[in-house]
Amino acid sequence: MKLLLRSAKIIDFNSAYHQKKVDLFIKDGRIEKIGTSLKISEVDKEIKLKDLHISPGWFDSSVSFGEPGYEERETISNGLKVAAKSGFTHIALNPNTNPVTDDNGAITSILSKAKNNAVKLAPIGSLTKAGEGVDLAELYDMHQGGAIAFGDHKKSIAHPNLLKLALQYAQNFDGLVLSFPQDNKIAGKGLVNEEVSSTFLGLKGIPALAEELQIIRDLYILEYTGGKLHIPTISTEKSVRLIKEAKKKGLDVSCSVAIHNLLFTDDLLKEFDTNTKVLPPLRTKKDIKALIKGLKEGTIDMVTSDHSPIDIEHKKVEFEYALFGSIGLESAFGALLQVFTLDETIGFLTGSRKRFGLKIPVIKEGKRANLSLFSPEGTYNFTTQHIHSSSKNSIFLDSKLNGKVYGVISGKNLILSE
Repeated sequence: MKLLLRSAKIIDFNSAYHQKKVDLFIKDGRIEKIGTSLKISEVDKEIKLKDLHISPGWFDSSVSFGEPGYEERETISNGLKVAAKSGFTHIALNPNTNPVTDDNGAITSILSKAKNNAVKLAPIGSLTKAGEGVDLAELYDMHQGGAIAFGDHKKSIAHPNLLKLALQYAQNFDGLVLSFPQDNKIAGKGLVNEEVSSTFLGLKGIPALAEELQIIRDLYILEYTGGKLHIPTISTEKSVRLIKEAKKKGLDVSCSVAIHNLLFTDDLLKEFDTNTKVLPPLRTKKDIKALIKGLKEGTIDMVTSDHSPIDIEHKKVEFEYALFGSIGLESAFGALLQVFTLDETIGFLTGSRKRFGLKIPVIKEGKRANLSLFSPEGTYNFTTQHIHSSSKNSIFLDSKLNGKVYGVISGKNLILSE
């Protein structure tokens, strides 16, 4: 396929064309020519879009679908289409399936189902067998099969020796270990942030202490063992401070934050909308301020949509019985632009690949086309019409978002949102 993009402004900090408005000619999945007012004969499709911007393809470090086992929530096929229409060319898929992704065969099966897609899928393997937190899974075999990291999704590692063994063992192949930051002995059966709002609403709380104690423990173990640790979706002011101090010590630790934890406080819970039931829970304005600062100064390494489709039978129930989680791919770009500049937003959406040992694409002649297409201009009200996911459980429904995602070009694949 021969594609010609007209008047596209490039946002790519590693490209000589950063901040320049140019034409791009793409032939058979590669960028053949970059310049102004290109004259190319025999073009299959010429793309002209209002205020078109392009950047290296976006990556999300924490995405859940459902298949295998929970196809009613989302399939791999449709989930990858959702990612493409949301501007992502690469996603890391969590192992919270049935059965859990805990061996080489499961990794191979998932990669096979995602083959030849516009969006590249990078599987995260379960850290423990069946995700039960008792015995280590076959980490090296999964690594050989294509797993980029290992963690029990939204499940803390209760036994400290298990984390110690995982960090020590993974060093043999430079593996990245994930540890969800929640001490369940403290969190108990909590549903929301433990604060004034939880008391007012009569809901059981998850104190910030549950997150922070787990992080303190994990950092002590990391300091003892060495290795590489990633702490997904932190949510409190003190968590930011703890990780900042650990990095100053030279510990090889990274962390992420869910985009919804950057915009919404626990005040949103007043309507008992189960779409606002997320884990970690929505915290306070003070926490949001610290998380945003942590991102800007580099203490927090990445953002994630923390995309988690939940079928209606497990969301349209009483708040206490609803499952945790919100979809977030479709709203990720527009939500980030509510808080950050365009350069900051694109930096967050492209830079986190490096932590997982993945190459960051560059917009350059001769390189494979790996592009996100978008406009940062305009605002809109996010509704179900903007949702491509099978499940509709979005915390962003009826929120004001910025910009517009047009789609992606990934190799020979062109996927547009409309």
